[in-house]
Amino acid sequence: MTMTTSNQISPGMMLSVDGKIYRVESSVKVTVAKGVPFIKTKLKNLTTEEVVEKNFKLNQPVQEVSLNERKLEYLYLEGKDYLFLDVGNLEQILIPSNIIGDKVNYLKEGTELKALFYGESIFSIELPQFLELMVVKTESLEANAHVSNANKLAILETGAKVEVPMFVETGDIVKIDTHTNEYIQRV
Repeated sequence: MTMTTSNQISPGMMLSVDGKIYRVESSVKVTVAKGVPFIKTKLKNLTTEEVVEKNFKLNQPVQEVSLNERKLEYLYLEGKDYLFLDVGNLEQILIPSNIIGDKVNYLKEGTELKALFYGESIFSIELPQFLELMVVKTESLEANAHVSNANKLAILETGAKVEVPMFVETGDIVKIDTHTNEYIQRV
């Protein structure tokens, strides 16, 4: 952890504010006519992914933190936690479900992802943007059969629910954008 000043805040930096780790999304110096200039920032909480706005006085001390990015491979669910293998050092790491959040919908044995660590504490995981997953079930066609350009709901092998075109069937492998939860193509 290093101390820096608010004047040096720039997008991409990691800051510790009130015991929470944030990534700076944007930073602008604001000068008002008869007021004191300040630094206006948008910060993304790495645990909750919530974006907040925060203002800093000029030259205000801030704590910059450096996070380590490690590549992990998903193994399996163990109790309420998720067991991963650190690809770099082959250590097993348990990640609590609150860190995984709704990304659990795309966890499949063998999936590799990036994890951000501060010391030995994990703050967030980032799935690959695209994954290829099998469709295990689709909704019945009758309800949408009369609508042109209709989609149907597909349940994937990981439990994720995604809208797919009518021609996608159970057993098909589909490419999904994990950031937008959208169908890309049938593989």
